[in-house]
Amino acid sequence: MFTGIIESQGKLIKITPGKGNLTFLVESDIAAELKEGDSISHNGVCLTAETIPSSKQYTVSAIQETLAKTNLGDLREGDAVNLERSLRGDGRIDGHFVQGHVDTMGEIVEINDLGGSHEFWIRYPDKNQELLVPRGSIALDGISLTVADLRMNEFKVAIIPHTIENTNLHTRRTGQRVNLEFDILGKYIQRMMQSRK
Repeated sequence: MFTGIIESQGKLIKITPGKGNLTFLVESDIAAELKEGDSISHNGVCLTAETIPSSKQYTVSAIQETLAKTNLGDLREGDAVNLERSLRGDGRIDGHFVQGHVDTMGEIVEINDLGGSHEFWIRYPDKNQELLVPRGSIALDGISLTVADLRMNEFKVAIIPHTIENTNLHTRRTGQRVNLEFDILGKYIQRMMQSRK
């Protein structure tokens, strides 16, 4: 379980394919605090620390199922990834409950620099329209954000300068895919309503 508050940005040092999977060697300032088996969110995808070869690096692997449903297969060596360690029971929840289980991918269709902030418009699948509400929560590449506006199958998020500076959003461009995880409460309500039909 995560909160969507990004702790750090990691850098992909090496990507190694094998048996349909990808193993990522990640350089990060949180590596020294990890132990093998820890859960870490990478762009909103929960992955397990497999090895920790140094105090600055660790490895994780994405299997075929994960690569098919997320944007991790789009990553290249040198790319920045948003990192968050799992939620501690004695900590504050500053974002919202994020599981690290990506529901779908969206596409960045518009980025507006407003000087003091940025607006991102994201296109997402029609089938997920019931899961977003204005001022509701969405995890975008693992970042807990508020839905500022909706239009058809697109939503807008307003990004404060701190988030632009401390996540990989400053590297994002229109046309790129982003991982989306909808609010768990909305998914449970949708499931209950479907079962009653």
